Amino acid sequence: MKAFTSLLISAALAAPLASAQEKPVLREVASFPSQQVTGVAVSKNGRVFVNFPFWSDEHVISVAELLSDGTLKPYPDAIWNAKEGAPQFRWVCVQSVVVDDTDALWVLDPAAPKTEKIVPRGPKLVKIDLHTNKPVQTISFDESVAPGHSYLNDVRIDTEFGYAYMTESGEGALVVADLKTGKARRLLAGHPSTKAEADVSVTVEGLKVIDPKTGKAPAIKADGIALDELAGWLYYHPLAGATLYRIKTSFLRDAGLSEEELAAKVEKLATTPKPDGMLEGPEGTVYLTAIEENGIARYNPGTGKTTLVMQDPRLKWPDTLAHGPDGWLYVTTSQIHRMPKYHGGKSMQEGPFHVFRLKLP
Repeated sequence: MKAFTSLLISAALAAPLASAQEKPVLREVASFPSQQVTGVAVSKNGRVFVNFPFWSDEHVISVAELLSDGTLKPYPDAIWNAKEGAPQFRWVCVQSVVVDDTDALWVLDPAAPKTEKIVPRGPKLVKIDLHTNKPVQTISFDESVAPGHSYLNDVRIDTEFGYAYMTESGEGALVVADLKTGKARRLLAGHPSTKAEADVSVTVEGLKVIDPKTGKAPAIKADGIALDELAGWLYYHPLAGATLYRIKTSFLRDAGLSEEELAAKVEKLATTPKPDGMLEGPEGTVYLTAIEENGIARYNPGTGKTTLVMQDPRLKWPDTLAHGPDGWLYVTTSQIHRMPKYHGGKSMQEGPFHVFRLKLP
């Protein structure tokens, strides 16, 4: 796939772990001159997967594996990455990829090209066996779960109980899917925790992000998500907002709770930097990308405090976080704040888009 991207594998990947006294060092894994990357996932043996949402006319591939020779391999194959065909059997507009703790890859496809109306029969969650490189399960979402202007955003897999938890950032909600039955439910769609906050502004690298339809910041709703599987907490956060929330996953799995009863279980935790991606960390901590600070923050539930642990000007809208082997933390830069739709139709994006990795003390 060198025809559309130049992927750089950095020699710095072999660098040793930084000591606790040293500042984290951001090391380049890959760069893409024109392909806007959002998601990254890494298997236990170091296989790296990325996704490119269908957000512009330059889009040519949706999900790929980064190979060690500096090429991109359409994943799981070219048919799934085709522009035409039945939407339930191809990638329409993939937003995120994640590897679960059994080393299976999951792909979340909101099926809303250019973040506009969804393609019918397109929204889905697909599990891929990394040993056979074949899809082994597809959970499709109808309009009761993924309405016309919804945008399924990020996902966590609870292998202990057999559930998937997702954020939906278009209209605002959480989605919970039973992996055994394939049945899904849309939850907290009327709750403030899944909505954008009023009068919020988003400014990144000095650029104010404006939705041309409203003249205000884009109302991107429930977005970042993290799963503390040991303690049974699901953390989530609206992108257009500064508040972190959590809820026990046992409540999300309980179909007997009414919406009012479920809403009463939501905990409002802390004010944090505005994040796009989130990730579960050690000892119940939560990592958050800090889009306005070009950095990565960490929330400590024990103290209730959020600390900025990494800043680098190259983190131009840090998007997705993912764990890799040997303590590596991976992050993508999507430059969403520079997209033409937020600047009167003029693109402010400056290639390349990146995948980086670092080790935090």
